[in-house]
Amino acid sequence: MIADSPVEFIPFLTGTGLAWIDFSVEDMKEAQKLSVSVGFISSLVPTLLGDYYSVYEDLDTELGMRLPAVVGKKFDVKVTPLLILIKKNLIITIHYTDAVRFTRFSRYAPTFLKKVDPKLSTPDKITTLLTRLIDENNNGNFDHLREIEAQGDEISHSLLDLKSSRAMLAPEIYNMKHALIAYLDALWATLDVISSLRYGDAELISDDEHLLAMFTILANDVNRQISLGEHMSEVLVSGLEVLQSIYNNQLQVLNNKVSLLMAWLTVIGTAVLVPNTIATIYGTSFFGDKGPEDLWWYLSLLFVSMILSGWMTYWWMKKKDIMPAMPDKL
Repeated sequence: MIADSPVEFIPFLTGTGLAWIDFSVEDMKEAQKLSVSVGFISSLVPTLLGDYYSVYEDLDTELGMRLPAVVGKKFDVKVTPLLILIKKNLIITIHYTDAVRFTRFSRYAPTFLKKVDPKLSTPDKITTLLTRLIDENNNGNFDHLREIEAQGDEISHSLLDLKSSRAMLAPEIYNMKHALIAYLDALWATLDVISSLRYGDAELISDDEHLLAMFTILANDVNRQISLGEHMSEVLVSGLEVLQSIYNNQLQVLNNKVSLLMAWLTVIGTAVLVPNTIATIYGTSFFGDKGPEDLWWYLSLLFVSMILSGWMTYWWMKKKDIMPAMPDKL
């Protein structure tokens, strides 16, 4: 059922073997008021809303835990709190509105609750439902890792192009690294809570080994996702090495262009300097008796000296392997 106020659920909790209430809030300051309205002590929620991604608080008659719920798009990872509070035959979940977690499960939750064996003890029923809720949250987190993986594949495709812009790739790789760090922190926090449930010996959690094994299965799923995230981190390191290679290649191409320009300026400078020197010599008073009839051979001398000096400079630089290769040959 759907209600506007938590107190509307209270009449339905009487005589119920197992109940689950899901609250979505815009501000976590509302969480304490919600929990108190359905019978939880006022100090439980403030304890859970600390600075850590995961908190496990066992008060014997009440049990509270905080799990990370990853939300966001692409590399914009935001870790929000998911509070799970347990008391007697009641489990309530509190999360932000944008942290969509239990929409799918809520559709068949009545059927799921009806299938829980009524002969089971209350801790057994609580554990059965709790493992299902944690699994739903984990799946929501895992979906985000797949989204990060898809974006990482696009970056890998860009790295195949040696002409890719370092200014474009560097921020993307940084954002992916930041997203993976935040995501792995969330997974490790989830694993801490699951381990506390498995080995914490809480009064409200079942002692049945078969049901406790469900926590082990959840932990194994999280460990696999952690391994995948760490593998993606290793791939990211390789991407950084490729990016550095691209940068070095682009820098080498630029240096070669500058060297080639300097070499050709040397050839051109020599080709101009030699005729200029000849012209200076013939412009002295020693050769002051030249007439118009000398213009043709004078110009020919300047032209030939320019071509010859330029060619000899180029030939000498090639012979001494001073002339750089063309940039497209790198």
